[in-house]
Amino acid sequence: MNSQEIITLYELVSDITGKMLAAARAGEWDRLTQLEELCSTHVQTLRNGEPPEPLSGPLRARKVQIIHKILADDREIRNLTEPWMAKLASLINHTGMERKLTNAYRTG
Repeated sequence: MNSQEIITLYELVSDITGKMLAAARAGEWDRLTQLEELCSTHVQTLRNGEPPEPLSGPLRARKVQIIHKILADDREIRNLTEPWMAKLASLINHTGMERKLTNAYRTG
């Protein structure tokens, strides 16, 4: 990949994380999961195609700017999803405990 292709791909990942944030804010968990898979694919492309030598000048500054936006989106997505995931884990644990109690009394 050349330098401009790298920046374009970073911008695409940034656009996807913005859409992921919008999905998280709307509670659209299925959409968030789909976008996360798409984002992961592009990140893997970056890992495989980005040359080892760093970008220089304005392209490097642009890359840093994009990465800061991606990290900010990721942080906010985590802030939105962690309470939901904790609630889901609690629900799963509660259901598992109910199942164990039901099985314990059923066999005894």
